[in-house]
Amino acid sequence: MEKPTRQRVLLVAILFLILVIAYFDRVNTSVLAADEDFLNALGIKNNPVAIGSLMSTFLLAYAVANAVLSPLGDIYGPRMMMIVAVVVMGVSMIIGGLAQSLGMLLAARVVLGIGEGLHWPMQMKFVKNWFPPQERGQANSAWLLGLMFAPAIAMPFFTWLISYTGWRLSFFVLASFSLVSLAVLYFFTTDRPEQHKGVNKQELEHVMTGLRAEADREAAMGATTTWESYKLFVTNYRYWLLVVFYMCNAAIFWGTIAWLPSYFRMALGFNWAKMGAWSSLPYVLGLFSLALFGYLTDRYGKKIFFSAVSMLLPAIFIYMSTTATTTTAAAIYISIGIGTVALGLPAIWSIQQRLVPGKALAAGAGLMNGFGMLSSALAPMIIGYFIKATGSYSGGFLYLVGLALAGCIAIVWLGVVLPREQTQNETPKPGKQAEVK
Repeated sequence: MEKPTRQRVLLVAILFLILVIAYFDRVNTSVLAADEDFLNALGIKNNPVAIGSLMSTFLLAYAVANAVLSPLGDIYGPRMMMIVAVVVMGVSMIIGGLAQSLGMLLAARVVLGIGEGLHWPMQMKFVKNWFPPQERGQANSAWLLGLMFAPAIAMPFFTWLISYTGWRLSFFVLASFSLVSLAVLYFFTTDRPEQHKGVNKQELEHVMTGLRAEADREAAMGATTTWESYKLFVTNYRYWLLVVFYMCNAAIFWGTIAWLPSYFRMALGFNWAKMGAWSSLPYVLGLFSLALFGYLTDRYGKKIFFSAVSMLLPAIFIYMSTTATTTTAAAIYISIGIGTVALGLPAIWSIQQRLVPGKALAAGAGLMNGFGMLSSALAPMIIGYFIKATGSYSGGFLYLVGLALAGCIAIVWLGVVLPREQTQNETPKPGKQAEVK
């Protein structure tokens, strides 16, 4: 008997690669925020609010694009829309490399936000189309590893590149990376497994068995059209509790990623090389936590528990970094805090993929990610405000501690109101489907 192919594994590898390249685009300005030549060229040295606006402007455009453009994935398919997104992202890098003023660079960041805001929901749509429900925890964790892998290698890479070549070349290097994303998308992906020549009958049947069962559950919920599917999650307060959690989680991630190199360089006094090495540590830790908890999510199904831990640990360790008595201790604590913030993401997106019917999956993912990015857009500027107002990073980091506690409350609340089998088992007991409305 012929063995099933594993084309869906290759798809996850492609999604991982594209996400890594996308996050290289995002991380670049975090390192540039610690480069005096860059700050002087744009006239923003000693202006932390302006520096924070580089990340905030991107995130604001990203949030709007997620909410407004993501339904295009449900209409035209994730492959075509992701190709469009990658082209837009490449154009933004070229504009950034040519920027002569803060205003021009902010315009480039807006263009990048539009492209990446369209990109993220397509990743969710691909996983929904290609994987049965019981495999999505590990599938999500596999490509979400790019969230941590990209900063882990991008921080030291851009530290090296900028120190030797200057800041402009970094943008053009990133533009060239977009060609890699375009190539793998065009030649190796399809919207659905039945469209791919590399998928044999056995793999297709394995995937479709799970998808048919899921479609039956959605039909029992009344999700027979895209609009009816949309109403099921927009009017579902459980979905909005998930959104609140994600808003807090995303704000912590982007608030720290925007300021981490500057924190190590300016506040802790690390030299340029040491800054690059320490800046990668939180994301190396995050790689291990994402991989481990993606497996544990599918193995034990404790989605709410793992998600709550992903807020509680950052709250503890980010707070400890503000009270540390040595620079090494502060660096270790903040690294652990950031490294654990993403460990609940595989569980969260698995819950989202169950709460949102398939016909509106891209729209649901885009709306959730859009709200997450709106809260994230505020975080770098709020931290910059606290730095300016207090003369230290502690106030801004305590703001992130508060967000972590709020996110923990939201996800625990969701665990109370969401039927147990919907968050801990991939196959609900008969008669319970209608409870998730």
